[in-house]
Amino acid sequence: MANWDCKTIDVYTHEHNGHEQVIYNVHWRVEKEDGEYIASSYGTQSLNTEDIQDFKPFDEVTSEMVESWVKDAMGEETVLLIEDSLDQQIEDQKNPTSETITLD
Repeated sequence: MANWDCKTIDVYTHEHNGHEQVIYNVHWRVEKEDGEYIASSYGTQSLNTEDIQDFKPFDEVTSEMVESWVKDAMGEETVLLIEDSLDQQIEDQKNPTSETITLD
């Protein structure tokens, strides 16, 4: 199972659409472990802040909420592609097809 970390966020420093501290961008990281093998990916995801009907005050926002917003903004297909890439990274670590060596 992939573990998502969506705790680092960007917020507007001014009022936006009638609200304070509106989250508009999330810095995410996702990791997956299989024994000694670890795979990871990271990026940012913009959030649509133009129509905030279910606005949550900043002090009520949880990392689980933000993770859900990120995945919704990405779409199911993109989330699956990212998580599948972690499986491939782990498979590549288990069964490498190349190596880096240094000449004397």
